[in-house]
Amino acid sequence: MSPTTDSPSRTLAAFLAGLRYQDIPPAVIARTEDLFLDWFASALAGKGARQIEIIERYAAAMGPKEGSATILTSRKSSSPYFAALVNGASSHLVEQDDVHNGSVFHPAAVVFPAALAAAQDLGKSGADLLVAAVAGYEAGIRIGEFMGRSHYRVFHTTGTVGTLAAAVAVGKLMDFDTGQFLHALGSAGTQAAGLWEFLRDAADSKQLHTGKAAADGLLAAYLTRDGFTGAQRILEGAQGMAAGMSSDADPAKLTDGLGSRWATAETSFKFHASCRHTHPAADALQVLMQREGLRHDQIAAVNTRVHQGAIDVLGPVVNPQTVHQAKFSMGTVLGLIAVHQQAGLTEFEQQALQDPRVAQFREKVKMTLDREVDGAYPARWLGRVEVETTDGRKFSAAVDVPKGDPDNTLSRPELEHKAAKLIAFSSAASDAEISNIIARAWRLHEERELSELF
Repeated sequence: MSPTTDSPSRTLAAFLAGLRYQDIPPAVIARTEDLFLDWFASALAGKGARQIEIIERYAAAMGPKEGSATILTSRKSSSPYFAALVNGASSHLVEQDDVHNGSVFHPAAVVFPAALAAAQDLGKSGADLLVAAVAGYEAGIRIGEFMGRSHYRVFHTTGTVGTLAAAVAVGKLMDFDTGQFLHALGSAGTQAAGLWEFLRDAADSKQLHTGKAAADGLLAAYLTRDGFTGAQRILEGAQGMAAGMSSDADPAKLTDGLGSRWATAETSFKFHASCRHTHPAADALQVLMQREGLRHDQIAAVNTRVHQGAIDVLGPVVNPQTVHQAKFSMGTVLGLIAVHQQAGLTEFEQQALQDPRVAQFREKVKMTLDREVDGAYPARWLGRVEVETTDGRKFSAAVDVPKGDPDNTLSRPELEHKAAKLIAFSSAASDAEISNIIARAWRLHEERELSELF
């Protein structure tokens, strides 16, 4: 196979080069506007957080005093690179950004920060931004699926694959041809990184993963525009990403349904403010407790039947020490559901580590690998819980489609409510500004320019 002809990478690059606004179904355009609002609100929710303020100070020290792109949390301007860095980090802080099940990938946190910064720098329209975002989602999701389940055991796919997805989105704004997309993928892939080890220490690395993925993807595209070259088969080559980061990579996934299957529309919204691996069990526990009329203090034990990916990511978090680490604790999430009936931003901030009832419930929860659940993953994330009460009764509940998935999605009114809560959580905008942000998101395809976001 030639490195420049007949490779899956080239087929993907050719699709990206030829993608036009009119090729994208109106329903997918509308869904991308939904995803934009959900991302924008998630990014603003990170305002004031210690991790984000540290990265903001770094950007202020290393970047220009002002520039063509907006840092959303501070409303200051900077270069596209540093705006993408801060906005990418902020997007992933409160664990409310979107996720694609099959690729186990959070597209918004890496695609929109890079695409928005470049669109502002290049003077592009809202329609241009939407096409770029779709390109980034379509490529990133397929690359995530290509890398397989083995990749996710060690690597945070959003950090690794996200670098390539961001490069694609920015490359689309620059109207790259097939060859340029291959170079951009090569330069992005050689920078791709992100390891799960941080969870064991409650470290801040997850925000660095998304910030660097967005910024380094943008870097790859801007270098490509000026003639910088990259590996032509960075994905499936003998010393490419799959060779070094996967044992079950499937090249057919890179070109699956291009132009007919719109993976962007498969993306799920997050309902609970926690790691997505906790959501199916959280939904199932809610169903069970409401159905049986149980209180938290009537429950003696909870067994969550989960897929291996949940054990790999959540298993290391035994005794959470920070709010962010608590979002990766199955016991803490279910404790909030049991005691407070929800696991939202406020519950995590005020109750996850402070409420002794939540801590007591956490100790009652265990995870068990379930063959059915694991077999369905990652295409479907099934929720299965078994509960034993203090008086010896046993109950079980199952949820096949968690809240937020495409078949159980959030409506636009629900997305508006979620966005308003996210932005109000960090006091990042006034009520009037929140209303304006929502209204502009719904007409993003009509926006002629993107410089004044507020």
